[in-house]
Amino acid sequence: MASSLTSHRPILAVTLKVVAIGLFTAMSGVIKATSEAVPPGEAVFFRSFFAIPVIVVWLIARGELHHGLKAQNPMGHFWRGILGTSAMGLTFTGLGLLPLPEVTAIGYATPIFTVVLAALLLGERIRLVRITAVGIGLVGVLIMIWPRLGSGTGLSDMAALGALCVLLATVMRAFVQIHIRRMVQTEHTAAIVFYFSMTASVLSLLTLPFGWVVPDWDVALMLIGAGLVGGVAQILITSSYRFGPASMLAPYDYTSMLFAIIIGYVWFNEFPTIVMLAGAALVVAGNGVVIWRESRLGLERGKARSVTDPKH
Repeated sequence: MASSLTSHRPILAVTLKVVAIGLFTAMSGVIKATSEAVPPGEAVFFRSFFAIPVIVVWLIARGELHHGLKAQNPMGHFWRGILGTSAMGLTFTGLGLLPLPEVTAIGYATPIFTVVLAALLLGERIRLVRITAVGIGLVGVLIMIWPRLGSGTGLSDMAALGALCVLLATVMRAFVQIHIRRMVQTEHTAAIVFYFSMTASVLSLLTLPFGWVVPDWDVALMLIGAGLVGGVAQILITSSYRFGPASMLAPYDYTSMLFAIIIGYVWFNEFPTIVMLAGAALVVAGNGVVIWRESRLGLERGKARSVTDPKH
């Protein structure tokens, strides 16, 4: 690989990362706007299938199509597809039931769960600093979802169901990150990106008997646009890690809250609550400790982050 593709260009790296986060958040807004017209499984299909042409063109332009089509571990891609598609479907379900800023904030718990799973599944040692970070993050998650779960109406409350779906999606994405840490040992980044879109498209078709509809043209165009934007965002976020380390870029994930608040207010007339922002602040603080600790330990997370969607 040419050295110019892996040079340290922090301004370019940050720009690519922030633009990608903005596009992902806008894509979430589109999915939310169409949630009453199409079921989550159908939205997953549009999001995945129409990202494929963008990814293929990108791989051809980079001369990496042969890497994208070469799978050393087919079952690894299959399980990555199962986990990632499940997380996407759960997130899309939550988007139809909760305000966009709230879905975004709960999603910040993914790195916290990743630390826990890394200890359980990979045998990584968790010392006091990261245990403290996990504790702070979990308290923040509890603060965010408690108003939903503590409303007295239980799972019959659609908002409570939405909160649980998004929380479960964060756990699934943590599994994805752990799984990708293993996959990158044998699989090229291009193959992981390409085959995820392929498997997600196929797996989403399994939900076809559960209420798919023929959308109106305006809804169909919005969903196609979500897929195209998602593909572009995936490329930008992957490219950002070619120009800057993961430890430097990780904090910029939280710009999604700013984008979510703006889109939620302008498009859906949604306002974040003080309780939600307080919980989100604790989760971000916990993640900040994790990022700092991993940076100090010199852990390489760049490859895994570059192929993991920060949202869905």
